[in-house]
Order: sequence, then C-alpha cells, then structure tokens
Amino acid sequence: MEEFGLERPVDHLGASTEADRVATTVTRLADEYVAEFVTHFPDRAELEGLSVDRHDRLSENSLKAVREWHTLEDAWATALEPLDAALLHGRPEWITYGFLNEAITSSRRARVCRYELWPVNHLSGWQAHLAQLASVQPVGTEVARAEALARWAGLPRYLETEIRNLREGLRLGYTTPKRPVQLVIEQLDALLASPVEQWPFYGPAGRDGSAAFQAELKRLLTERIAPAIERYRTYLRDEYLANARDTIAITGNPDGEDCYQAAFRAHTTIERPAAETFALGSKRVEQNLAEALEIGRNSLGTDDLQSLLTRMNEDPANRFDSRDSLLEFAMDAVARSRNRVPEFFAHLPQADISIEPYPAFLERDVVDDSYLAAADDGSRPARYLIALYHFAGATRSNAEITAFHEAYPGHHLEVGLARERTAAHPITRLVSNAGFAEGWARYAEALAEEMGLYISGYAHANRRLWPARGMVVDPGIHVFGWSREQAAAFMAESGRVTPEEADAMVDRIAVWPGQLTAYDTGALDFFALRRQAEEALGESFDIREFHDVVLGSGPVTLPMLREQVQRWLESKHGDPSAH
Repeated sequence: MEEFGLERPVDHLGASTEADRVATTVTRLADEYVAEFVTHFPDRAELEGLSVDRHDRLSENSLKAVREWHTLEDAWATALEPLDAALLHGRPEWITYGFLNEAITSSRRARVCRYELWPVNHLSGWQAHLAQLASVQPVGTEVARAEALARWAGLPRYLETEIRNLREGLRLGYTTPKRPVQLVIEQLDALLASPVEQWPFYGPAGRDGSAAFQAELKRLLTERIAPAIERYRTYLRDEYLANARDTIAITGNPDGEDCYQAAFRAHTTIERPAAETFALGSKRVEQNLAEALEIGRNSLGTDDLQSLLTRMNEDPANRFDSRDSLLEFAMDAVARSRNRVPEFFAHLPQADISIEPYPAFLERDVVDDSYLAAADDGSRPARYLIALYHFAGATRSNAEITAFHEAYPGHHLEVGLARERTAAHPITRLVSNAGFAEGWARYAEALAEEMGLYISGYAHANRRLWPARGMVVDPGIHVFGWSREQAAAFMAESGRVTPEEADAMVDRIAVWPGQLTAYDTGALDFFALRRQAEEALGESFDIREFHDVVLGSGPVTLPMLREQVQRWLESKHGDPSAH
C-alpha cells in the first residue's frame, strides 16, 4: 500500500547530527520493546496480528514475570527521558517515539491498579482471551500441530498461577466485584457442561484434517485442561466469590482514585480530572438529546423522548425476528458502507473483513460487538464479532450504527490502514489507545450519516442518544458514588440499550475503569480538528485529504493527533493554492 500521512523518510547513512542520533536510539529501543513483548506476551502479540515465529507458548503470568517486565519498562523510560523528541518532527521516528513513550508511560502509571491481582473478568479474562487465541492458532502442518499441543498443554499451569495471584490479591485487598466473578463462574459452568469438541479451545482441531491431532487435542482437553478449569472454577465459587468486593467502584480497591486517573490516562492518552470529564460529558449529553428531539419533531412527529423511544423500540420494522436476520442486516450494512468509502477516503485497507458470531459460551454476557484486526501476513482477515444472543432486543437502527462503528468507515478502515503501513515500525502495530481508536469509530458513526449510509428511519435520532454518556456514567460509578441502579437507569434512558443490557454495561464499566470515557473523549477531538481544518481552509478543504492526515500515522496519542493536524494546516497556509 502506498504510504500516506505526514511522515517523510530520511536517509541517515553517514549522518552524525543530533537528530540522527536520537532517531537511531529511538529505533533501537522500539526494536527491543517489540522483541521483549513477543517473548513475554507471545499470545497477545499474535492476537494483535504481529507476525511471530513460534506459536507454542502462553504469556508468563506469574508475579515474578510482572516484576521482570516492570524492570524492562523502567530501563526504557530512563533511556527515553533525555531524548528531545522535537528533533524528530517530520521523520518516521517521531511516530515511533510517540508509540513507545505512550506504551511505557501508560503502563507504568497503571501499576497502581495492580491488575495482575484481580484478573477475573467476564469480558477479557483468560477464558475470552484464549478463545480468541484458539481461533487464530496455526494448524495444517506437523510443526504447527506440535506447537498447538505445546501451547495448550501450558494452560493448567497458567490457571494454577492465576489462583496464586488471586490469593495474593485477597491478602492485599485487591479483588474483582462480585457480579463479574459470578458471571465468570457461570461461563465456566456452561463450558464444562458442553462436550470438549464444542469448546473454542478445540477449534484448532476442527480446522485441521489430522485425525491423530484431533484425538490428541481432545485427550489433552479432557484429561488435563478440563480438570484445571474445574479447579479454577471451584476456587472462584468456594473461596474467592465470598471475599470479592461488594462495591462496583474501583475505589473499593487500595489506591482506587489514583488507579482511576491512571486508567483514564491509559485509555485516552490525556490528563483530565474525573470531575471535568463528568461535566463535559453531561453538557454533551444535553446537546445530543436536544438534537435527537429536534430530529424526532421534524422527521417522526414527536419531540417527547419517551414517545420517541417507544416508537423506536416497538416498531416491528425496526426489529429482528431471528439471529440470522440480524447477522444478514449487519453484513448488508458493511457491504453498503464498503461501496461508498472511496468517495471520502483516498486510501482503503487491503485486508478483508468477516462477520462472525461470538462463541456460544460467551455470547450471553457480551453487550457490545467487537473488532479483531487481520494478521500482518495476510493469513487471516479482520473479524467483526457480533452478539446475536440478544437479537430480540436489538434494533435495526442500532445495528447500523454498530456496523459502521466496527467496520467501514470505523475500526476496520482505521486499523486496517494502520496495519498496512509497511514502512512503520512494528511497535505501531502493537500499541494502540482507545482515545484514538474508539474516538475515530464514534466519529465514523457521524460520518456514516454524512455519507448517506443509514437506511433505518430511526437511525439519525438514535445515533445521538448514546454518545457522551460514557463520559458521565464511568466516573459516576468509579468516583462519584453512583449505584448500579442509578448507572443502569442513566444508560437505559438513552434507548440505545435495553434495561438488561444497561445492567450488563455496569459490569463492563466495573472491570474496565475509564474505558467507556475514551469513545467521546477521542471523538470530540476528531470533530474539533475537522472544524478547525474546515474553518482554516475554507473552500480548499478536502475531506479525503483530512482523513489521510488523521489516519496516516496510525493510532497516535490525542496530543500527537492535534500536533499532526496543526502542522498540516501550517503547511497548507504556506501554499498559496490553499487560500
């Protein structure tokens, strides 16, 4: 793919300037980071789409391994501290520096949370993470089959280590809230009650024609892995659950307020007090609601929120009658958007995207659809995982919004382009941030309206009823003492989620503090930068060029994004044809 954006490769051979020295140092440190990441977290690297040489290990999850990784991070931070990143402007190493510095800074700040001591998580715990890993485990050769067996043979030891970590967390006062723990227990009960051939961990055998491999993996799952999962489930049920914290707020753990600010910083890449996020979100919710009601008045004949929601949710034309009808509707939305994006984007990802349901044992507890990037080597497409379990409560208008958020012009377009920047350092494929990624996807929901993609009569109003609520409810729960009932009611009144889904969202916020603020924190930046560019360039503003600028360097931090746009505008004002 043709490179695009603001980076200008420079030939450094024979150069001896300070800028070249800094660039060389940054590249060396980023090389070290990627190599160590693959060594310490091979499964995470593989799921991120990075090409790796071996597929036979799980991440080392001991507390000793955590300390070893922290030591590496501290050494990299010390090496980065004296470097003047401003010397790298206009060079690819400026991007590399930004990704590396963000990865290390956010991780070191988040140590206060001690996530390794309370990893029980119904959305991204080991059971969900390894189900995804099994779906991409290479098979088809003797070497690949041997690596698969070696990797999954490590799961019993991994789970024993998880139990030791949880016991240490209990000793120090760090726990997951009770409800998510109960959800994980129920997930494992459902898994253990089903034949191992239906487990996602058996998936590699289902994609391989070797009867011997199928028999060996089944034996491994039955004789070693199932008992290990049973021991883990029993520990959660009989020992951990009673001691898990009652409060859903992160302040129920030691240093909870500091953890929340660190988590917010990690997800958004900016510093901002929780009270400021709450106030900004509240203001945006009011503005969005006013717009939705105006649309309701002009297009649907009502400006009463409850009447609007009733019509939206009870109209049979806005509903699905089966899982398959929801899946087909989402596929059609993705196809329609793919056909229109060339009018708004000069570059499109080469990687394809498939639309698939979540694994059966996870789908009941999943609230949101999700996106998984394609492999760097082209061995597998990107995947849009769609939650079909609650199809009866889904609306067509919401399904459209989600499809544009996850695929085109949302995550798949943004992530796909970032992954295919062949000249970019591999660290840019390994490190991301929700402020940019989810901010872009929220911007994409609005862009889809501009592109004329919505066909549901309710989508225009519906699209405005949810944004910015995450900026309110997330700090509301974790910092300002909101109850489960208060938080669920605030989300349900948007009409974008059912009461049951709103209750499930509370559990998501509980285990991912700060994450729900990132969508609109980032989106507000994308909207503001576009307005800035339109005002500065007037009739010479080109939407395709603007999208090249904001997407051209991958998921940079929000401060880096602002700087990129500012430098682009300065360069345009230096060109007489831009006026």
